[in-house]
Amino acid sequence: MSRKGVVYCKGNRAGRIEETTSGYLFAYDTHYLASSSSPAISLTLPKRTEPFRSPVLFPFFFGLLAEGALKETQCRQLRIDENDHFGRLLKTTHSDTIGDVTVVEEVET
Repeated sequence: MSRKGVVYCKGNRAGRIEETTSGYLFAYDTHYLASSSSPAISLTLPKRTEPFRSPVLFPFFFGLLAEGALKETQCRQLRIDENDHFGRLLKTTHSDTIGDVTVVEEVET
């Protein structure tokens, strides 16, 4: 089972990030792409219809993660392995991130 998150930019649903067996995938939502007033979430992830793929967590998303003492505290409290970067992304970046982008864990029902 893959883990997934919904990516928001300025409170608007921008796309989806997913952990796959071969790495990571980020794709913009079609409604977000259609809006000329919606910016790309990052210079390294320009708006396009094709999904982005990477064997490692995209540097932009890695940059949203806490470091140092805050990272240690989050991992201890949430019981997340410090090396589980995607798990940390899903559990800690739903609010209080630097910039306009947040990620909310997508829970399968």
